[in-house]
Amino acid sequence: MSGTRRIRVYHSARYEADIGEHVMPIRKFGMVRRAIEEEGLPVDIIEPAPVADVDLLRVHTPEYLRAISTGEPLALAQSQKFPWSPQLAEAVRWTNGGCIAALFAALEDGIAGNLASGFHHSHREHGEGYCTFNGLVVAADRARAEGRISRSLVVDMDLHYGNGTASLLSTRPSMFQLSIYGNWYDRNLAYRDVAAASTPDTQNAWSVPVPNGAGRAEYLGILEARLGAAIDRARPDVILYQAGADPYKEDPYSPLDLDHAALRARDTYVFETAKRRGIPVMWVLAGGYTKDTSKVVEVHLNTVRAAVEVYT
Repeated sequence: MSGTRRIRVYHSARYEADIGEHVMPIRKFGMVRRAIEEEGLPVDIIEPAPVADVDLLRVHTPEYLRAISTGEPLALAQSQKFPWSPQLAEAVRWTNGGCIAALFAALEDGIAGNLASGFHHSHREHGEGYCTFNGLVVAADRARAEGRISRSLVVDMDLHYGNGTASLLSTRPSMFQLSIYGNWYDRNLAYRDVAAASTPDTQNAWSVPVPNGAGRAEYLGILEARLGAAIDRARPDVILYQAGADPYKEDPYSPLDLDHAALRARDTYVFETAKRRGIPVMWVLAGGYTKDTSKVVEVHLNTVRAAVEVYT
């Protein structure tokens, strides 16, 4: 590392809401921030602005936005599986604002990150799987509306298939997704055996199931075989990288045999490929349900370390 360059990463204490004891440890993003600061990584952590209604309404219906804002109807406001509260309604605006800010920073610097998820299960009219508003599509649509990009590629390496993003891409022919996953996800349910339950490709959303038990060599081989081809087809102006922690072998949802080193190698390969191709990349941190949250934080911290290693 040269030590002369710093990477912009977005986070705010307002990303967190009190959701009680929950399988999704929303506090982990603050833990990642503290770990970055304690390690002294060459990262500038910046607070973004919250997302505006105009940006959300390019992607989501007014009825859904109103439900999240008011809590009514409650079933719709909680369709993402979080207990609704005014604090939660505010928090998801800040996390999505971070996606926009990180994408704009990546377009300027070549690399940037947001210490929150990309919310890839969120659909136009409802949420799923701890995903309220689809920050990946919200950010890309904002950048496209301002003429900053024409084409984009989501590289989704979460354990679960990015079904919400795929549904939104059906009306966005200039946006593409490569989803490499170990669990299919549909209608708020995860399907662990991708040999029995997966989804076909669409015109611009490519589905790559990873077989149960896959280890480092097979997993990275799949990534190496598919990422370059996806870039060639998408010809993106920017890559939005969903760096999931849930493929980790101790995750309760994961049927894969991937340790911390394997997932860091995954991140490094994505960043090296983007840099070599001259494509800006914005990353987000997603998934991760291992009971020992420090192990989830380590996966996320390794993503930041990989970005620093490749870009500084």
